[in-house]
Amino acid sequence: MSLRAVVTGCGSYLPQDVMTNHDLAELVETSDEWIRERTGIRERHIADDGERTSDLAVAAARAALADAGRTPADIDLIIVATTTPDLTFPATAAIVQAKLDAPAGTAFDIQAVCTGFIYALATAEKFLRSGQHRCALVIGAETFSRILDWKDRATCVLFGDGAGAVVLRATDEEDRPGRRAVLSTHLHSDGRHHDLLYVDGGVSSTQTAGTVKMAGREVFRHAVENLSAVVDEALAANGLGMADVDWIVPHQANKRILDATARKLGVGAEKVVVTVDRHANTSAASIPLALAEAAGDGRIRPGHLVVVEAIGGGLAWGSGVIRW
Repeated sequence: MSLRAVVTGCGSYLPQDVMTNHDLAELVETSDEWIRERTGIRERHIADDGERTSDLAVAAARAALADAGRTPADIDLIIVATTTPDLTFPATAAIVQAKLDAPAGTAFDIQAVCTGFIYALATAEKFLRSGQHRCALVIGAETFSRILDWKDRATCVLFGDGAGAVVLRATDEEDRPGRRAVLSTHLHSDGRHHDLLYVDGGVSSTQTAGTVKMAGREVFRHAVENLSAVVDEALAANGLGMADVDWIVPHQANKRILDATARKLGVGAEKVVVTVDRHANTSAASIPLALAEAAGDGRIRPGHLVVVEAIGGGLAWGSGVIRW
């Protein structure tokens, strides 16, 4: 029997500092009503000055390892999805590996912005299925507050900081409820639209970190079209229909995108996991944060079919199907 990847644990971490919409209104011309109406967001977590992306990632990783009943010694592959690394190099995953005191293995970062976690999940799943690795730690972690223009209300109200993680292991056991098998992943990108959502800084261009720039209406249009299509693609690849889906765990961009995508897919709001109101958009961290919450509170149960989906800068988008 061929190998498959299964999810054995989920974990999350959010910085202690909470910034409400009212707090934001003291920094930029906005209001709680304006933000809620357009995004559904009411608060977000902001990393302390001394907190790095790797610190958030390590906290989420430790929670996921505890949930899986594993230790860092069991891990031979670490992939961190992030747009806000600690340093230009080495990879934040290498720093996480050192902080966890994990054994020498493979550790690297993936940069696909808000779709980063799905890209990392897909990569880890293929490594495990190949037999090259046996147990992987997949982390989405961001300190997005470090690349925001706090005078631009079109972007600064949208984002927050946080980290989420899953532990995957390779198994040759048959798929069954409770196995949490990754059935498939589906990745896309279209660089022709790279200028719709980007950061205006970089080592080879400005030698600065830069800040987020976004063409909001165009991003919204592409998001709804591409997300609904990539979910349909994932279901078709597994011989499934929307009626088979128990939960959609989407990238938490904003509530309007979540609602519009659900309507286009014909799925009820009761099947969509929503954390954007409390976390805002945490980029690569948003899906594992939402997954950890819904699995932890018992909404996602053995046998449930879970679909994850995201779109972000690149433009890059993707989806995955997990039989919980």
